[in-house]
Amino acid sequence: MKIRKEVLDIYKAVHTWTGIIAGLALFIAFYAGALTVFKHDLAAWVSAPMQDTRPVDPQEAASLMEQTLKARPDAAHDFTLRLRATDAEPAQLSWKSPDGTRQYHAMFDTSGELQISEREPTAVADLVDNLHRTAGFVPGDVEIGILVIGVIAMMYGLALVSGVIILLPTLVKDLFALRLGKNLKLMWKDAHNALGFFSLPFHLVIALTTVVFAFHDQIYDTQDVLIYDGGMMEQWRLPAPTVAAPSLSVNADTPAADQGQTLVSPARLLADLRALSPGFEPHYMDYHDLDSKRPTVRIHGVDPNYMMRYDGFAVVNPFTGEIINGSYLPGHTTGWTTWLTVFFALHFASFGGATVQWIYFLLGLAGAFLFYSGNLLWIESRRRRARKDGLPEQKKSVRVMSSLTVGVCLGCIAGISASLVAGKWLHGHVDSLNTWHVIVYYAVFFLSIAWAFLRGASRSAVELLWVCAAATAAIPLTSLAAWLIPATGLWANTSPASMGVDIGAVIGTACMAWMAVATRRRQKHGQPDSVWALARAA
Repeated sequence: MKIRKEVLDIYKAVHTWTGIIAGLALFIAFYAGALTVFKHDLAAWVSAPMQDTRPVDPQEAASLMEQTLKARPDAAHDFTLRLRATDAEPAQLSWKSPDGTRQYHAMFDTSGELQISEREPTAVADLVDNLHRTAGFVPGDVEIGILVIGVIAMMYGLALVSGVIILLPTLVKDLFALRLGKNLKLMWKDAHNALGFFSLPFHLVIALTTVVFAFHDQIYDTQDVLIYDGGMMEQWRLPAPTVAAPSLSVNADTPAADQGQTLVSPARLLADLRALSPGFEPHYMDYHDLDSKRPTVRIHGVDPNYMMRYDGFAVVNPFTGEIINGSYLPGHTTGWTTWLTVFFALHFASFGGATVQWIYFLLGLAGAFLFYSGNLLWIESRRRRARKDGLPEQKKSVRVMSSLTVGVCLGCIAGISASLVAGKWLHGHVDSLNTWHVIVYYAVFFLSIAWAFLRGASRSAVELLWVCAAATAAIPLTSLAAWLIPATGLWANTSPASMGVDIGAVIGTACMAWMAVATRRRQKHGQPDSVWALARAA
C-alpha cells in the first residue's frame, strides 16, 4: 500500500508527539492496570490475619444482623455480609467508620455470644487502582486525575490510529521482522511495531472506554441538552426491568407492610437469585440505609459465562425480598444495560474467569512496554552520531527525556513494590498504615526521578533497575522472614492468592535483575555515542 510521503510525515509527527506527551503517564496506568487485575490478591497478601476467621452460616446470618444492629445501630447505614472469605476480608459481617479508617467485624463466638472486633482495613489495592485510573496525577483528588487521564487517553487513541497508518506501507515486510543486533533503534522499532499491531484491538478498547469513563458526566450533560431537552433525569427515574423474586409468590397475599417488619433471611434472598440465575455465585451482600425509607441490599457475585459490569448484582428490598433492580443480574440484562455491561467488561476483564484475567494482565504489561519502547525510539531517533572529532554532546531534550523515562517508569515499579512491603513492616508501628502506603509510593517514585536526573540516564538505569529488583524481591523475602523468624511480628498468608503474589514477585525480580545485567552490558559494549553508553556515565 502506497501513501504519499507528505501524508506519512504528518502522521509520523502526530504519532510521535501524542506518544511522547502521553507515554509516561500511560506506562504508569498500564503497569498499575495490569496489577489491578489481581488487586484483591495484593490486598490478601498485605492484610494482617484475623484471630477468628470462621465463616458466617447463612442460616444464622439473620440473627447475627439483628443482634449486631441492636448493639451497634450506626451499622444500619452501611454494612456488608461477606459470603466467601479471603485473607483481606473474612466471611463475616463488617462495616466501616464514617471516615473509612476503621473496620468492624461481627460474628458469634464459640459460645454463641456476639463478638465485635476492630481493625484498620488495607487500602493498598485502592492505591494501585487509583494509579491505574489517574497515573498518579493530583494525589488525593481522584476526579481531577481521571479527567487528566481522559485527555491522555484521547492522545493515546490518536497515537494508535496514526501508528497503524505509518505501518501500512511496510506492513508485510516489517511486521514479522525482529532485527537483533547493534542497531538499537531498528530493534526497538521492530518490537514496538509488532507489539502495537498485534495488541491493537485491546488498545483501541482501552482507549475508547477510558475516554468514556473519564468524561461520562460531560457526555450525559451533552445528551441532556441535545437529545432529551433537559429531561434526561426522567429517564433515570424510569422503573427498572421487572424481575420477580420466586419466593414472593408464596407470600403474594400478604401486604407489604406486614412483610417488612424484619429483615428477610439472607438464605432466602440467595435462593431467589440462584433460581433466577443458576450460574450466579454470590460473594457478598451490601446492606444500605436500613434506617431510611429506601433500604436496599445489593447482592454481588460472578458468573464466568456472562459479561458483567465489575461483577453481577441485583438490588433487593431487604425487608420484603422484592427485587428492585435485576438488570445487572447475569442472564437478565436487556437493551442499553447489555451494551453498558459489555463496555465495562471489556475494560475490567470481568468475564471469562481466570483465563481472561491472565490475558489482560499480560496485555497490560505488554502495553507498559509499548510506551516505554516508544520513548526509547524517540531518544534513539534524535541521537547525535559520533564523528572523527569525538563524541558529540547530546541535545538537552534527549537527556531530559532519557532521565524522565528511566525515573518515571522504574520509580513506578519500585514504588508499588515498596508500598506493598511497607504494609507488613510498618503494621503496628504507625497510626495510619494506609497513609503510609501512599507516602512510601510517592517518596520512592519522586526520589527515583530525582536520582535519574542527578546520575544521568545511563548510570541511573542500571541502579534503579536493581532498586526495582530489590523492592520486588522484598515481597517474597518478607513472607520467608515471617516463616523463619516469627519474632519479627510479620505474617505469611498461605492462601493461593497470597502465595501467587510471592511467586509473581520472584518472577518479576528475576526479570528486572536480567534487565539490569543486560543494561550494564549495553553500557560497556553498545554504541559509544548513545545516551546509554558507559562513556556517558563517566
